[in-house]
Amino acid sequence: MPRTVVVFGAGVGLGAAVARRFGLAGYRVALVARDERRLNGLVAELAAEGVEAAAFAADLTRTAEIPGLIGRIRERFERIDVIEYAPITTDLFVRATDLDVATAQHYVNLYLLTPIAIVREVLPEMLARGEGGILIGQGVSAVRPMPNLSGLGPAMAAARNYVLSLNGEIAAQGVYAGVLHIAAMIRGSAGHRVATSGELSVGVDFSRIPVVEPADLAETLWEMLTKRDRAEDVVPTAGP
Repeated sequence: MPRTVVVFGAGVGLGAAVARRFGLAGYRVALVARDERRLNGLVAELAAEGVEAAAFAADLTRTAEIPGLIGRIRERFERIDVIEYAPITTDLFVRATDLDVATAQHYVNLYLLTPIAIVREVLPEMLARGEGGILIGQGVSAVRPMPNLSGLGPAMAAARNYVLSLNGEIAAQGVYAGVLHIAAMIRGSAGHRVATSGELSVGVDFSRIPVVEPADLAETLWEMLTKRDRAEDVVPTAGP
């Protein structure tokens, strides 16, 4: 049976690139995001490239709905071999001085609790097969705290701790967990468009932040999964 990758947060940038990278390697692709219309468009694009894909509309901040979502994906594809989790929000740039409990809870749900809920659902079958992969893509503020760009950093730092601990526990059983910290704007992504729109005023010179190609990030995630020579990476190495 062909393997299946689930791309959580399948947007126009990294998510689409990961779907293509894995799809062209023979994986079937489950695409998860809130915008069903956009997902269906990506399904059609992948089909034209010979990749089998299906769309699953979901709000990833609703952690309690994850078991039902995974159940729907299993009904369609029967098995889940790899998950890639890298949701992007356009509300990225929050100062630490402006961060309140409600906003922090939103980020904790999206970037920590929902990944944990997903892993709880998919890890048993991966361990039973003795193979599988859990890939997390997130911002570099998880490892490099950045003034004026706090916001989701604390939640992502906690997610990093979780993923690295998880990999240490499951690697010997054939299942990989890794996290990619992105020290750049992803070309064509929602975050890139917002940052370069000129509408933000957060004390950050976005012209000094490098821009990376989503296909290059997808290739890095692929290499992390297949080579398993590191549980985390930062791209590019010289970031903001």
